[in-house]
Amino acid sequence: MNKANQKIILGWREWVHFPELGISKIKAKVDTGARTSTLHAFKIKPFFEKGVKKVAFSIHPLQRNQKRVVKCIAPVFDQRIVSDSGGHREQRYVIRTPAQMGSHRWIIELTLTNRDTMIFRMLLGRTALKGKFVVDPVTSYRMGKN
Repeated sequence: MNKANQKIILGWREWVHFPELGISKIKAKVDTGARTSTLHAFKIKPFFEKGVKKVAFSIHPLQRNQKRVVKCIAPVFDQRIVSDSGGHREQRYVIRTPAQMGSHRWIIELTLTNRDTMIFRMLLGRTALKGKFVVDPVTSYRMGKN
């Protein structure tokens, strides 16, 4: 395999940075069973600014930490009906934003939903991984711990 076709190996969980959202790091479960990536969000409020539909939301970026809150604003890319792992369907806002792991940066689509009851604040789905990454399910934090 030549260098241009080599894929980056990720562990089953990784730290992801979202510089345009002001999220310095969030632990993501790399979930090849999930089609779409999902970001924990609450107080989700759509609004228009200069004719552009945007969404304001807050997140708790760290597991088991309700005190740290990051407030974010992003343009709405889409709205979709998404089925969660329990088969429950929910309409969610979709945003597009740069994601970064280590030195790798790319645009990712994220659906927004409240994941307060879930261990991971983010799921990194297979659409975001396609063509760039492969997953080694027995390792963690291959891109670094910070």
